[in-house]
Amino acid sequence: MTSNQFKRIVAGLMSFLASLIICFPSFALNNPELLPEHQTPVIDLARTFNQSQKTNLEKNLLNYEEETGWKIRVVTQFESSPGLAIKKYWDLDERSLLVVADPRGGNLLNFNVGDAYFALMPRIFWVELQTRFGNQYYVRDNGEDRSIIDAISAVKTCLNRGGCQVVPGLPYEQSIWTLTTSILGGLIAGFAAYPRREGKFIAWGWLLLISPLWVMLFGVFGIAPIVTRTNDILPLIRNTFSFFGGIIVAYIIASMAFANNNHPED
Repeated sequence: MTSNQFKRIVAGLMSFLASLIICFPSFALNNPELLPEHQTPVIDLARTFNQSQKTNLEKNLLNYEEETGWKIRVVTQFESSPGLAIKKYWDLDERSLLVVADPRGGNLLNFNVGDAYFALMPRIFWVELQTRFGNQYYVRDNGEDRSIIDAISAVKTCLNRGGCQVVPGLPYEQSIWTLTTSILGGLIAGFAAYPRREGKFIAWGWLLLISPLWVMLFGVFGIAPIVTRTNDILPLIRNTFSFFGGIIVAYIIASMAFANNNHPED
């Protein structure tokens, strides 16, 4: 893992912790003069979108609301904000989601979530959504416009599924994390499996005794995030082979290290 990749993971974790506090903003200001006279689902005060993107996004959100009844609205801001006036302008209710894009807080995205959304996607979902698509590295690599659109796309995917407990898709940092924990789980299981007594091939007692640790590393951290977030089978195969590869490597190292030692009885 390179130093840049490590920094991205650390930044994501710090952003996650910060999001536990600031995920759902409250609007103290009230500037109705910033609102357009005509009704539109996208108010782009920060000029984040080009005209084509804005037109397509407006059409997409209006069509989705007409088809499903779920209202999604977007406001981008930087130096000024419409504040409380936005709620009356869009008549935000329990089936409304307001996406606020403002880079001044460190994380681009904030969400004002209607109660009906929480029945399908818990609060931790919105924290993960914010940290995945609004963090500075994702914004730097994809742009503010793409970050907003990708976050909305993830919400719509979950609404179409009837709800999600986690954000769909496996980001690069999480993919590396699941691979790392799978390998570590395999190494621990391999060392535990090496027999402490001659005549045995596997030390089942030690393997079972340490099982809570390697099962958690491989199953909970290495496999579960993949099967809950994506249908892609390649990361699953990769982590499984890495786990068993770790077992083999650790077993061989243990056999070389203790080959000339007298093993205590199990």
